[in-house]
Parts: sequence; C-alpha cells; structure tokens
Amino acid sequence: MRSGSGCDDGAAGTRGEAVMRSLAGWLYAGAASVAVPLLNRHLARRARKGKEQVARLPERRGLGAARPEGRLLWLHAASIGESVSVLPLLAALHRLDPALHVLLTTGTVTSATLMETRLADMGLAAAVTHRFVPLDVPLWAARFLDGWKPDAAVFVESELWPNLLAACRSRGIPHALLNGRLSARSARSWRRSPGLVREMLAGMQFIMARSEEDAARFQALGGMKVQAAGDLKFAALPLPADPAALRLLQEQIGGRAVFLAASTHPGEDQTVLAVHARLAGESVVPLLTVIVPRHPERGAMIAPGSPRRSLQQMLPPAGQSGIYVADTIGELGLFYRVADCAFIGGSLIPHGGQNPLEAARLACPCAAGPHMENFADAVEALEAVGGLIRVDHEAGLTDFVRHMVTDPDEAAARGQRACAAVQGWDDLPRRLAVMVSEMTK
Repeated sequence: MRSGSGCDDGAAGTRGEAVMRSLAGWLYAGAASVAVPLLNRHLARRARKGKEQVARLPERRGLGAARPEGRLLWLHAASIGESVSVLPLLAALHRLDPALHVLLTTGTVTSATLMETRLADMGLAAAVTHRFVPLDVPLWAARFLDGWKPDAAVFVESELWPNLLAACRSRGIPHALLNGRLSARSARSWRRSPGLVREMLAGMQFIMARSEEDAARFQALGGMKVQAAGDLKFAALPLPADPAALRLLQEQIGGRAVFLAASTHPGEDQTVLAVHARLAGESVVPLLTVIVPRHPERGAMIAPGSPRRSLQQMLPPAGQSGIYVADTIGELGLFYRVADCAFIGGSLIPHGGQNPLEAARLACPCAAGPHMENFADAVEALEAVGGLIRVDHEAGLTDFVRHMVTDPDEAAARGQRACAAVQGWDDLPRRLAVMVSEMTK
C-alpha cells in the first residue's frame, strides 16, 4: 500500500424558432418535437433504473427555474469528468467576479451527487446552483432559457445540442465552448451533417480547444475564433479524500500492495480479475485489487461474494479473494492515495479512455489500454516520463502490475514524475475565467 497524500406537447413554437436555421436544423427540431412521448417514456425508464432523480424529472423538461438576482452564467458540463474539470474554473470565477452567479447543468445523477459535495467543500454552494440539463426539445429548451434568462452560456468539451444552441442565438444570449474536444472519429461523424454543425458553431463567441489538433478540427467544420488554450483537466485539483476514511482504509489494508482498476467499463473487469488471479497465484506479494466501476450501478455484478464499499454496505477490504469492489460516488481520490499502481478504465475497449491525469495528480503510476483517444495529449505527456505505459492485453497489464508492486521505489519514482509532468497549468482557469466573466457584462 502506498501512503496517501406529466407529459408535455413538443410543439416547437416560441421566439426561439425565429433564428435562421439550416434544413438539417429544422428537421432535427421537428424530429425532437415529435419524439416527446418517446422521450418521456425514456426518462421514466431511466428513473426506474436509478439513472434519473424522480423528484427532479421536471428539470429535464426545462422546468424548475429559480433565477437569482444579478448576472447569471449558464455553464453546462455533461457528466462527472467534465464537471470535475470545471471546478478550478468555478473557483477562479468566484475570486474574479464574486457577484456573478453560476447555473451549472449536468446530465447524470452521479455528477449531480458529486457536485453537491464538491461545491460545498469548496465554499461555492451559495454561488453555484445545479440543475439537470433539459433534453434537446425546442419547447423544453425555450422554457429553460426563458425561465433562467442567463446573461451568457458556456458549454464544455463537445456537449453541443442544436436546439439549445438555436434557442440561445434567437435570444441573443452570447455563448462559447471551453475545453473543446473533437476526436478524429467524432469529426468524421460530424461531417455527415455539415449544415447542422456549421449552424451550431457559427454563433459561438469563441471556441477554446484543448489542443492544436482539436482546434484544427473545429476550424475545418466551420468554427470561428478558435484557439488552442490548453486542457482544463491538466489544471484540475487533486481528487479529494476524507482524512478519517483514508486513515481507516490504510489500517484495513495493512501491509498489502494495492492495484487499483479505476473507472472500469463492461468488458474490462474480467481482465482485471484475471490479472489479480495470476499474481495471487504467483504469491509475489500480498495483493489487494480494488475495482472502481465507472458506473456504480454495476458494482454488485463485478465480483459477487467479494466485499463491497457501496451506498448500501461499507464492508472493509477483507476476505480471502483479495478483491474489493468500490462503487461509491466521489471516492476515487481515496483509492488513488493508497494504490501502488492503477489501470485506467475505458481503454481496453473502444471507449476512448478515462482521465489519467487524476492518477498523475496523486503520483500514482498507471497503465492504459490502446483506446485513449479522449486524452491523447495527457497520455503523450505521461508516457514521456514513464508515468503511464500502454498495454494491449492481459499479459501486458499483468507484467506492469507485477513490476510496480515488487519494486515500490520504481513505482514511487514513476508516480512523482507523472505528478511533475502535469504541473504548470494552474493559470489556465484564471485566463478562461476572465473571458467568461466578460461575456456576462
């Protein structure tokens, strides 16, 4: 163990449709309006599965506005990764412009739960209001914007919705894209609807892309005022951990080495379990393998019979299997602090990878599979210093974990180099905050 630092009609209507739209835009708006009954059933199914909060379903239809007085910025981040990346921006905005109120929207229950905790911990609960983003139906988008009346809107990464953007344009709400992300695969997909894409990008005040490659792709699709500003994820704060929970977990782990499989997806857990079985059979060191699924609802099916740390039960990492499944929300920082090495999930399957910078910020060396397109710049920076290695299969991951848990000095050195490689981006949130604040004035 490493010591851790009711149904609505969907009529388009309202002044939101006075804006000039492409044929594809009109077709998209019409299809979304016609699909309202299906979307309502979709929301009901998600609620039954715990993927929506029943009491807050009206927010997904644009209801529930409670606009504060003064200037209001609408900031939209899709899920946990994007939400965490904007926390330094929110802190910088509050320091720069304390009178500005922020409406933060996300699309998942896990991100909402995490943001409630993180914003309170940062002292931003009074300055930032969370709502679920409405689905991209013209009436719901219009209702949302007419209720909140934001002075400006900022979207994060590639979370762009044609009807919401059209409604912003028709209301004269300045809007921009921060941390713009557009992979080569996504760019090819977007090129199939050039008119709709140009329509979405044309109204942007600016597009601040993560990298030169992302910027070039946005420009090729018709984006104007595009710059490569850098990746907010490089400036993200280290994932937090409760000190008392950390001390208790360290005591429970004892002298075991810890291998963390972070944010795993279906199709990866069996590989991780096979790696653990191989190393446990070799008896190289006493080993605890912690699996943190990307989606907590999968926890119960990953390793039945092994102890779990979840919202329903908080069992310690004991037992003969050496497997511990942690499907709580917002505790990944706790496990990175005790891990000797980690595997980055979403990378052995064609998903694009999860965020390796979270490991680097906490000096944890990691391995990732071949599918890391979503974090290409981060992977390049970490590979250059040995803080991340690429593996293609179970054998490669087994070799990496064996090396790290049997040579803790080497693991620590790799972790420190990874941590050093992601420093130097702390001014990016402040620079972006200046630009965003000006949009609201």
